[in-house]
Amino acid sequence: MPMTPNTLPAVAYYRVSTAKQGQSGLGLEAQRAAVLAYAKAQGLEVVDELTEVETGTRKRARPQLAAALERTRRVGGVLLIAKLDRLARNVAFVASLMESGVRFVAVDMPEADNLTIHVMAAVAEREAALISARTKAALAARKARGLTLGKPENLTAEARQAGATATKTAATAAMRCPAAYAHNLRGQGHSLREIAAQLQEHGFRTRQGGDWSAVQVKRILDRTS
Repeated sequence: MPMTPNTLPAVAYYRVSTAKQGQSGLGLEAQRAAVLAYAKAQGLEVVDELTEVETGTRKRARPQLAAALERTRRVGGVLLIAKLDRLARNVAFVASLMESGVRFVAVDMPEADNLTIHVMAAVAEREAALISARTKAALAARKARGLTLGKPENLTAEARQAGATATKTAATAAMRCPAAYAHNLRGQGHSLREIAAQLQEHGFRTRQGGDWSAVQVKRILDRTS
């Protein structure tokens, strides 16, 4: 694709999690629309687009990402992804991407710096590990009591209470990423109102699913300080 003078080239990297999604375009169209809209707004020329199709058995191998990084190096441009969580939910992977020397931008949070990305990746990785451990422990406990997994009638009062606790824990965990982002912005000198606007702009929602205000930002900062 020919570029106009002084136009910075960009390489788009998309990721879908199953072969079915890769074939159907489910999720892919939204990623592509976001990336292309950002590129147009920033005056970037998308010279290549690569899509990674991951399955449950090959989440570590990302040949298309390797190709995208190499392509970005060759053209001397920037790597664009649609969502920050599309990078990975693994700190080591994010670190290796940063160490590649390739400039990259998550278009849903373009101002995110290395600290923000590391914090969010660490939170996501930790939460994924906790959820997995809690799920395995709960299933093992039910099996040990001789209960057939998956039957609603086997839900005891204890199990229902555990479910409610897990729901509450998940809700709290959902606030950790916006809290980490808010702390990072606060450290840069942004006001509570400015932080609320940034959270809103980048798609974060309050625990009730509403809009952010300066008061709500102060609450999550106080709770996670």
